[in-house]
Amino acid sequence: MNTGIKGIRLRRATAVAITSGALLATGALTAAPAQAVTAPSIVAKGGFVMNNANAATLYGKAADTKRSTGSTTKIMTAKVVLAQSNLNLDAKVTIQKAYSDYVVKNNASQAHLIVGDKVTVRQLLYGLMLPSGCDAAYALADKFGSGSTRAARVKSFIGKMNTAAKNLGLKNTHFDSFDGIGNGSNYSTPRDLTKIASSAMKSSTFRTIVKTKSYTAKTITKTGSTRTMNPWKNTNGLLSSYSGTIGVKTGSGPEAKYCLVFAATRNGKTVIGTVLASSSIAQRETDAKKLLNYGFAKLG
Repeated sequence: MNTGIKGIRLRRATAVAITSGALLATGALTAAPAQAVTAPSIVAKGGFVMNNANAATLYGKAADTKRSTGSTTKIMTAKVVLAQSNLNLDAKVTIQKAYSDYVVKNNASQAHLIVGDKVTVRQLLYGLMLPSGCDAAYALADKFGSGSTRAARVKSFIGKMNTAAKNLGLKNTHFDSFDGIGNGSNYSTPRDLTKIASSAMKSSTFRTIVKTKSYTAKTITKTGSTRTMNPWKNTNGLLSSYSGTIGVKTGSGPEAKYCLVFAATRNGKTVIGTVLASSSIAQRETDAKKLLNYGFAKLG
């Protein structure tokens, strides 16, 4: 019986030795170098991924090509609001007819805010980032821009968005709208948008909002009663389909096609990136998942 065991041990040892030899010959036994991971192919025309900890590039495809960004523009809208000095998130904003008319005229995504309701700045940020409300974006631009007319305030707010882009050192980004419904010169790049998102994610309020799947706002009506709004659902499908997802924002439009700025944390490492001009909602998510998987594989 003893001999049998020895024989098995011997055979095992030989097998291990042979396998080890083969592995050593190919160099596979040593830790695979990070760059050995095969870069994925994505449908999106542009893509970029970086390590959020140190901004090191992990992937790029037309990363510096300017493109229409759709509602991913709203990341900067939120960033500008959250950067205001002495910001009171509980300050109330009265919803104007202009906001409602604007979304109807543009057939834009909306938070279905009701004219005359008083809505807090915090609620407007949820309405901006979850259902991608262009009415919420307009309300925030009107509230946080300066000037004696609504047009002046909106122009001032968009100016703040461009100043914020300059302050981040971005050369290929320009905003001409507060929500991504551009007038011909609203553009960014996968690299720039990723940097904007990474900067916005430094705000704990922003982080909390963009990882929220659903939010129910209670607003104050004209008569002073409380209105419970229909829940705002986050348009970012990765929150339900990719473990570790912590944000960030979807975007779409006739010119922008399908965009997604995404971030996920696994094993204490955060990967953040952008895909622009993908072919559908499902495809932008598939593209993003491929890039996240690749980013995490590169980080090891």
